Amino acid sequence: MTSPEPVIRLENVYTAYEGADRPTLQDISLSVGKGEFVVIGGPNGAGKTTLLETINGMLPITHGKAVVCGQNVRGDGVRVRCRVGYLLQNFAFDPLTPFTVEEVVLMGRYGTIGLFRKPGKEDYEAVQQALHLLGIEDLASRPIGQLSGGQQQKVLMAQNLARNPEILLLDEPFSNLDMFAREEINRLLAHLVGSGITVLIVSHAFDDLPERQVRVVVMQEGKIAVSRECSPGEVEQVVRSAGRGASHA
Repeated sequence: MTSPEPVIRLENVYTAYEGADRPTLQDISLSVGKGEFVVIGGPNGAGKTTLLETINGMLPITHGKAVVCGQNVRGDGVRVRCRVGYLLQNFAFDPLTPFTVEEVVLMGRYGTIGLFRKPGKEDYEAVQQALHLLGIEDLASRPIGQLSGGQQQKVLMAQNLARNPEILLLDEPFSNLDMFAREEINRLLAHLVGSGITVLIVSHAFDDLPERQVRVVVMQEGKIAVSRECSPGEVEQVVRSAGRGASHA
């Protein structure tokens, strides 16, 4: 059941990267309710990651209005990012990175406690809960640079969950995971959505999605070509059909 007041509301939004000749996103309008599960598809360069960055207040909005978690993104991007978890697509830790898994996950609490305050009992409890949800408690004392790419991805997911986000933005979250890990993450996502967290995923992999109603958003050349609800098994067909429609346009 979604909330009548959307947690994400974009109205005729245009955004552009610094130095770009024209907007990357053009005339984007999108409303997403609490507890929705949204899959964002489309070809490379269509604006999928840019859409997540816009929602997270990381890009300047040149026109239109964006309200996320009740905050105006244009003026309150920092507050928005305190309430939103964002898992980047491209990341890499140097093998000599000194931080342990527990320390990396604890960094997800900094937006709540502030950089110059010591974490308290509540913060460490949030870290332990996040590690448990990802099934990586046994990695807590390991240096993150010594983990596999899939393990590092789980650690960064735990870091985002530790902040108790209202919205979770995931950019290609399955890219470093094997089949079993993907199934684990999908079960976790179903649990999170069921608890009221809004989840948006950019992905090229549409199999094994959580068994619940999905909103599919298909991006084409910086615009939303399709936005509709469907079952998990229909997602790939919706995305492919939108692509064929664009190629024949």
